[in-house]
Amino acid sequence: MNSAYSNRIGSEAIQIIGRDGKPAVRRPVMVRQLAGSVLFGCAGFEAVPLVNGELEGEENVYAEARVRKMLDLFNFVTLPFYWGRFEPERGKPDTARLLKTAKWLRERGCAVKGHPLCWHTVTAPWLLELSDGEILEAQLERIRRDVTGFAGVIDIWDVINEAVIMPVFDRYDNGITRICKQEGRAGLVKQVFAEAKRANPGALLLINDFDMSEDYAALIGELLEAGVPIGAIGLQSHMHQGCWSRERTEQALSRFERFGLPLHFTEVNLVSGELMPEHVVDLNDYEPDVWPSTPEGEARQAEEAAEFYKLLFRCPLVEAITYWDFSDGGWLNAPAGLMTKDARVKPAYDALYQLIKNEWRTPDLRVMTDENGYAEITGFRGRYTAEFDGGGMEFTIG
Repeated sequence: MNSAYSNRIGSEAIQIIGRDGKPAVRRPVMVRQLAGSVLFGCAGFEAVPLVNGELEGEENVYAEARVRKMLDLFNFVTLPFYWGRFEPERGKPDTARLLKTAKWLRERGCAVKGHPLCWHTVTAPWLLELSDGEILEAQLERIRRDVTGFAGVIDIWDVINEAVIMPVFDRYDNGITRICKQEGRAGLVKQVFAEAKRANPGALLLINDFDMSEDYAALIGELLEAGVPIGAIGLQSHMHQGCWSRERTEQALSRFERFGLPLHFTEVNLVSGELMPEHVVDLNDYEPDVWPSTPEGEARQAEEAAEFYKLLFRCPLVEAITYWDFSDGGWLNAPAGLMTKDARVKPAYDALYQLIKNEWRTPDLRVMTDENGYAEITGFRGRYTAEFDGGGMEFTIG
């Protein structure tokens, strides 16, 4: 195994007990890795209409092909809970469609995350009809309802998204910015996390942001000191203007490693066409009608995706990496997918497949137990199965 990933490798001594209840001495055992310790995922929004039977003809055929390839590669899917789309009319949330999709994904071995519970963008328009106090209560009620209602199916949540900019956001009026101004960043974050924790005490709760500056780090430090139950730190990396350099990536890792919490790279984007112009400050200001993928761009995307993932995988605190647009034409209409809309696989998909499914996975092993029925297994951390004499057992290398 590659020594560059030594911090991802461990050993476990397992004892094999035969059918007679005694240690199986000097017997062959076949060992196979079931899952790694890192969640590799993507935004799975396109699974929703597919699972709910809303597509027809060629569109359905392409969607089936894309989702099949998605599940071949990834074991972690993010589903959309943007309040303005999930509940555009108060009291009529899109629960049934999302719950059906989440269960479908879970049945196929995927962990599922909901994104996001609180965000000032794409939020419910009807909040503006309420007073600030009513907006806050509606936000907390939304968290109670959805985190409770999806518990056991979705147990990972981006609780609040982009809190650093939230109270000063001025592109348009919205209810969440209003209450963030009233409660303050830390004040609002404390309340939404507390509500999510009460609703599902066992859930993994994330704070998520695109701001990689010390402002975000300072907010996290303040929240942790106040006892806010942040389970993981979400770091966005939309790279429409070019892949982060090694220095920038390592700087981000260093800035947030100091908290000792799991790091989730929640929104990784790399374009396979022309890069967005550098003069664009807010990425939302650039959304051309046509933004094609190119052969040169696809080669660059594959190389950069592999190098970026390798940098992240070397960091022991990185426990999840989510590629944001699985197919082209998602956010900003960008050619940032791993597949095209007509289900052509790009080189970046193959590059990530080679890493995730081959290089970062322990090959099947045949080992012999010792005189006490023990076998020591060395491999990438994660879940394994050991098969022997028609029986088997699962174990973890932690």
